[in-house]
Amino acid sequence: MPADRTEPPVTAFMLVKTTPEWLAMTVAERVQAFTTHVLPAIEARTRGVRSRFYDTEFYSARVTDIWVWEADDHDAYRLLIDALRETPFWDRYFEVVDLLVGTENGYARTYGLKPLATVAT
Repeated sequence: MPADRTEPPVTAFMLVKTTPEWLAMTVAERVQAFTTHVLPAIEARTRGVRSRFYDTEFYSARVTDIWVWEADDHDAYRLLIDALRETPFWDRYFEVVDLLVGTENGYARTYGLKPLATVAT
């Protein structure tokens, strides 16, 4: 049975911990660093990726933030990671603690089932 493509096909939960270098910057310096050193590399090297950001430092000492990256396909995700590794984001501003990568409702798509998920009403 062929699997249907569910957009976005690749979702990565990037668990990170801020570094002392990042925390030593002011908020304005952080915004400047991200917009001049990280975003241009992502935009130059990738297509079809989106991100969302979650603060978690008030709930976890191991992970301070979670970046959720959505990519149109595995190649776009690979290019994103390659781009990030060549910027100060990777191991200078943030320690990448873990990467959890998956496809939304992959099991349901594989077996032609409806997703086993709840929907807010």
